[in-house]
Amino acid sequence: MSFDLNKYIIYLGEHRGQKVIWIQFPKDPILIDEVKKLVGARWSATKKCWYVLDKTTYRQMFHLPAKDPAQELLHSIHGTNKAAFLRFQEQMKLRAFSTNTIKTYSHEFAQLLLILNSYSVNDLTSERLRGYFVYCIEKLKIKENTLHSRINAIKFYFEQVLLREKFFFEIPRPQKPSLLPKVIDTKDIAKMLKVIENPKHKLILSLCYGMGLRVSEIVHLRITDIDSGRMQVLIAGAKGKKDRYVNLPQSILESLRAYYLNYKPQYYLFEGQYGGQYTVRSAQAVFKNAMKKAKINKRVGIHSLRHSYATHLMEYGTDIAFIQKLLGHKNIKTTLIYTHVSKHKMESIKSPLDYL
Repeated sequence: MSFDLNKYIIYLGEHRGQKVIWIQFPKDPILIDEVKKLVGARWSATKKCWYVLDKTTYRQMFHLPAKDPAQELLHSIHGTNKAAFLRFQEQMKLRAFSTNTIKTYSHEFAQLLLILNSYSVNDLTSERLRGYFVYCIEKLKIKENTLHSRINAIKFYFEQVLLREKFFFEIPRPQKPSLLPKVIDTKDIAKMLKVIENPKHKLILSLCYGMGLRVSEIVHLRITDIDSGRMQVLIAGAKGKKDRYVNLPQSILESLRAYYLNYKPQYYLFEGQYGGQYTVRSAQAVFKNAMKKAKINKRVGIHSLRHSYATHLMEYGTDIAFIQKLLGHKNIKTTLIYTHVSKHKMESIKSPLDYL
């Protein structure tokens, strides 16, 4: 759907306790019809103005700044600790942390500040922090990975902001569970792709599997990242702020060209219904619906397509060093985990029972 922003005045606001996006324009039947096509668009009789709920998709569509979760957290933090929270964020930005790391650390540090209320975080002792982490385990029952993130965030504040180097010296860390990647069989992946009727949805999942991409990488793909001449795709600014190239599957080239001519994306390869970047949540929903339609009863997420890509490459005999580069792993040990789920070697091993 085309939406000419030059004909409208768009601004953020609130209405009846909800955050909304106001849409003002001259009274015109054509413009009214355009606004009515927006999902959830409503007319406010009191404000004499149209509006939609403040959602990420509409912010992208109207070229409004993205929501800042940290600002919403800041409103809930007691005034005593607001300065600490702001300094914490400033330090992460100065260290050029990724957006995801800043988001995660801000959330985890804020959980401590919310519990402290008016008590200053700077007055905490290492013993009291130890008690807080025990509380997180016993009362809040948070998982090991979440606790690690929370410890890392709080450790960053005390050691990198307050410069207390050995503040965490005696606080032990919980052992992380050793989980194997969840893999989908090649027959099931083929079955899943076959039942998808929407060309865009099919291409999203095909490229996730065919190039071993993270969901954040597939939604960030730009049209200019695709080099069909060299049959390569640039994955720019991926995890760890690293660029890498992956091979474009030959089998997808015709579908990719047909998609481009039909959908005419402007900047990102995959864009939302009203323009702007396709959301991670939408891509996850596409995968979930496809699995359900194909009747594949496995409790896995879209990231399992990346795991499957790596595992199947290994089973086809691809060198582990090449797989490491294609996945963008910094350490070969991360890639070696796929040897534990590959059937390539395990199928040739007989159980002692079979020799009886």
